[in-house]
Amino acid sequence: MASAMLKRTRMMAQSLRSYASISVGSDVTVAAPNVSLQKARSWDEGVSSKFSTTPIKDIFKGKNVVIFGLPGAYTGVCSMQHVPSYKNNIDKFKAKGIDSVICVAVNDPYTMNGWAEKLQAKDAIEFYGDFDGSFHKSLDLTIDLSAALLGLRSHRWSAYVVDGNVKVLNVEEAPSDFKVSGGDVILGEI
Repeated sequence: MASAMLKRTRMMAQSLRSYASISVGSDVTVAAPNVSLQKARSWDEGVSSKFSTTPIKDIFKGKNVVIFGLPGAYTGVCSMQHVPSYKNNIDKFKAKGIDSVICVAVNDPYTMNGWAEKLQAKDAIEFYGDFDGSFHKSLDLTIDLSAALLGLRSHRWSAYVVDGNVKVLNVEEAPSDFKVSGGDVILGEI
């Protein structure tokens, strides 16, 4: 049953488009000018920060960033392959001058926080929620995964971004694929 849903989702994704509208050479801060993300945190931290958000420009401007997006916290490929591929290579990213390795998903920051803690990855990777999908919509990186009961989510993707400018972009053809967006792949492209 699950494989039939994934197959159906893969066919829907391929029929809509294969790649995002953002591309190498694009400026993320221009593509998503008024968008903010929510840093992973507990509910109490959210309350004490007055539910603060982080503008995209603050995440990317003047920094070398590797960012990866995935369909959702606590899902199979995301938990067992995607996040670990970055966590296990964090020292190699830092050695290449990467200021931040960021994971983003269409989830709230509290779910992202619990998931990051469960994966024991919060010290290595910055986790952000895109609670309403506005970041992914701005980049044309959303996919409707209603067939898998997930609703509107992020494609599985990765990018190397320098001062807001996309230097490398990898987008999987289907959300269950893990061929081009992993940490080992982008590490070799920096």
